[in-house]
Amino acid sequence: MSTYLMPEGMRPASLDERRHFYSVEFNLGNVAAWLRERPGRTNFAVIIGRHTKIFPEEYREDADTTIIIDKYRNLDDVRRQALEFLPEAVYYDRNLYGVNGKKTGQELAFDLDPENVTCPIHGSLADKLKRGQGLGFCRIELDMVRKQAASLHEYLEKKYSCLKIVYSGRGFHIHIFDEETYLRGEKQRVKIARELKKQGFAIDEWVTAGEMRLIRLPFSLHGMVSRVVLPLEKSELERFDPINDERCLPQFLREKTTSSF
Repeated sequence: MSTYLMPEGMRPASLDERRHFYSVEFNLGNVAAWLRERPGRTNFAVIIGRHTKIFPEEYREDADTTIIIDKYRNLDDVRRQALEFLPEAVYYDRNLYGVNGKKTGQELAFDLDPENVTCPIHGSLADKLKRGQGLGFCRIELDMVRKQAASLHEYLEKKYSCLKIVYSGRGFHIHIFDEETYLRGEKQRVKIARELKKQGFAIDEWVTAGEMRLIRLPFSLHGMVSRVVLPLEKSELERFDPINDERCLPQFLREKTTSSF
């Protein structure tokens, strides 16, 4: 198993824990409500064990692969495939597709992760990569990213009318659902990303520009840190604590926390 330094209580989920989550806790009603914001049919994707190195033995050769789920009848079928692969991550495709499968647009989103900030203790991403800790992070970095997300949302709501915030497990996503933004081309998206970088926001330019079209599915399990991907209200960001907030703790962690007293 690949090991990264993370805040206390955050650790990779086992295969049994993933199985329990997608069998019992994965709320398809909440997923359906989220996807109603998007026009058209949605494609999904999973990564089985790229970072955690935890995977079903029969999928060893595919553990690092991004597996697209574009053939499914309904969300119950998506759950069935999640239970088949027991992935460390579940995503949805921000692209919109026409009846012929051709891309017709893309949802605009902004991604802020701990590796995008420079920690006063652990340094920059380059520093962490030298130590083999590129995806590792601490509470300080998590708090820095939370504050960045709050500031970015405040900045963006002056430009857009339909925004949603998601705690992604390691950081935060801001999704834009204004209809006209779906039609923005790559050059426009790159310009937006670079303008925000100049403003000091530590966003992942690759995501905003649209080169990375996949984004973590709300209400799925982030298997690297054992946290539920959770939509949040803007007013919640100031006090949000993903280490202890029960809404983003899967049942297998809540049970262990309760039994420890």
